[in-house]
Amino acid sequence: MAALGLELWQMAYLAICILGAAWVRGYSGFGFSALVITSAALVTDPVPFVATLVLCEIVLSIGQARGVVAKVDWRRMTQMLAGAAVVMPFSFALIAQMGEDIARMAISAMVLVICLAMARGFQFGRELGTTGNVIAGMTSGLANGAAAGGLPIAVYLAAQPVAAPVFRATLIAYLTLLCLIAVPALLWAGLLGAQSFIMLAFMLPLMALGLWVGGKRFTAANPQDFKRFTLMLLIILSGLGLARSLWGVL
Repeated sequence: MAALGLELWQMAYLAICILGAAWVRGYSGFGFSALVITSAALVTDPVPFVATLVLCEIVLSIGQARGVVAKVDWRRMTQMLAGAAVVMPFSFALIAQMGEDIARMAISAMVLVICLAMARGFQFGRELGTTGNVIAGMTSGLANGAAAGGLPIAVYLAAQPVAAPVFRATLIAYLTLLCLIAVPALLWAGLLGAQSFIMLAFMLPLMALGLWVGGKRFTAANPQDFKRFTLMLLIILSGLGLARSLWGVL
């Protein structure tokens, strides 16, 4: 992490945030990358974290992917991935070209909008077809520029009458493949390099510890209450990041 020019207090802060985000992921099942990048945006340039968080999601998703293959809605997932694949290279390239304050603003705004949509819990009332799947995938590809590509798909699937096992399996399989196809796009945008793997090595032990603690559920909170808490935390963090970026720009 010293390669990022971070001071000791920043490294300690980020270590706590990574540990906490992994604990949240282990207990609630989502939010790791969004929590890390919105937390990082408060103290440093968040752009270098994008590629590393995609690599982290590959590790996390592959670990969850076993045993879900039979329940995946492959038609829906393929259509969403097609939409994401078209948009994602341009999303990464755009983020790579932004200055620190503009990138922080874009990342914070994307996470804030998605989390507000999740918190509202809106419903379509019916399952959407190919057009909806592709548009959802394109939205996910855009959000993946902020390492938050899974959040729009979670909102999209939750807004339809999709059976819980299919929802979970499709989301896990989608995230795994989304992050795998993101790697060439990250290379093309110049965001993936040796620094990304140095950061990954720093983060992996913290992720493992946080996931283990979260998996043990050392909390009295109801899982749904905990998800609401996670959403509120993301809304607060992204709101603070947006405020900081606006202060820097103005």
